[in-house]
Amino acid sequence: MKELYQTVVSDQMMISKKLLNSYRQLAIDEQELVIILHIHRFIQEGIFFPTPLKIAELMSIDEQKCSQLLRQLIQKDLLTIVELQTENGIVNERYSLEPLWAKLYQDKPIKRTTDNLDENMMNVFILFEQEFGRALSPIEIEMINVWLDEENIEPALIKAALRESVLMSKLNFRYIDRILREWNRKGIHSVEQARQQAKAFHVQKSTPDQSKVKQDPSVYYNWLEDNE
Repeated sequence: MKELYQTVVSDQMMISKKLLNSYRQLAIDEQELVIILHIHRFIQEGIFFPTPLKIAELMSIDEQKCSQLLRQLIQKDLLTIVELQTENGIVNERYSLEPLWAKLYQDKPIKRTTDNLDENMMNVFILFEQEFGRALSPIEIEMINVWLDEENIEPALIKAALRESVLMSKLNFRYIDRILREWNRKGIHSVEQARQQAKAFHVQKSTPDQSKVKQDPSVYYNWLEDNE
């Protein structure tokens, strides 16, 4: 019995009582809670970036559902992905639960939950998954969050850049990011501004001199013609 007791004790993991008592206030459901606990355990064991498949194998869900739940946790600002550079200059990604702990132990009201998450923002993630035909990876979700939260890009403009990449047959995040950066450089911060820019281009395009000028397709995107 003593050996059994020692085995049980050595197999324990520290879990925040406040998390168990308050997870519903953070709009965390039971499946998301289990994923959080697994990520917490993985991190303690030195596995900093477990795959959705590895987590799903420990639960009663499949890999796709696990990816969806990870995406939801990132959207709720409860989970994030950070990059760490080794001494050899290699960059490794890892999960961080710091946003969750900050929300649990801060005095300020919770910033975002599924109840107050803007519907347009949620639709951005859904549209991306529809166009890519698969669940987004955690890194891709984090990139969209950067566009929305850090760069304050309107969801409609992100959708426009996505549609342009589809029409240009360049469906990848690097190309979409380049479109958004080019629009920002030219002071285009809304779909309406982009429409006005495109209309002006179409007028100039008909003149002989302008026909010889190479135009930037990331600014004069052709899907606007469909909305005339």
